[in-house]
Amino acid sequence: MEIRKLVLATGLMALATSVLAQPGGGAPQDTSMSFFVTSVGGGDGANLGGLAGADAHCQALAEAAGSTGKTWRAYLSTNGAGGVNAKDRIGSGPWYNANGELVARSVDHLHYSNVFLNKQRSITETGATVNGVGDTPNQHDILTGTNPDGTASENTCNNWTFNGEGSNAVVGHLDRAGGGAMAESWNAAHNSRGCSQDLLIASGGNGYFYCFAE
Repeated sequence: MEIRKLVLATGLMALATSVLAQPGGGAPQDTSMSFFVTSVGGGDGANLGGLAGADAHCQALAEAAGSTGKTWRAYLSTNGAGGVNAKDRIGSGPWYNANGELVARSVDHLHYSNVFLNKQRSITETGATVNGVGDTPNQHDILTGTNPDGTASENTCNNWTFNGEGSNAVVGHLDRAGGGAMAESWNAAHNSRGCSQDLLIASGGNGYFYCFAE
């Protein structure tokens, strides 16, 4: 009887070990960087070369910072034929910043109940803090082209291919502070003054955008 109990206990321990070794079976969560704010913009205002150019910028910055094995997407929406919502192109989460801090558990958490996206956690791929309200210069405007729920707005600087006057883009406030119709929104605070680099700077930005790993 004792031998049978020992065999049974050994078998249960082996089964538990096997389950824990499987994905989703209790394995440690990957908290390596899967979210960041670009440390530099594209350099041509809101002309980012479209979504493909913006994604490539995210990928290059992430890899230069040492990230490997991840596919990076810009949190940007486009409209018109073939338009896409920013929330639909970034994966399902969870996402962590360069310091391993959680910024959102899921797409719904990101858009509806998020308290983690702020100046302290919305950092660059190198772990640097981006200037916000009270800093000189203020660069808290982050290009998104989205509504608060992550769907496409009408303002995307011609789907991230335009760098002049006469158009604008929705921006969020990285520090969730300042002026605008929804100043506390991380993704839909107000419209920029225009699409050129100078006008983005005049609005309180520098052509930065958010990057997420799928």
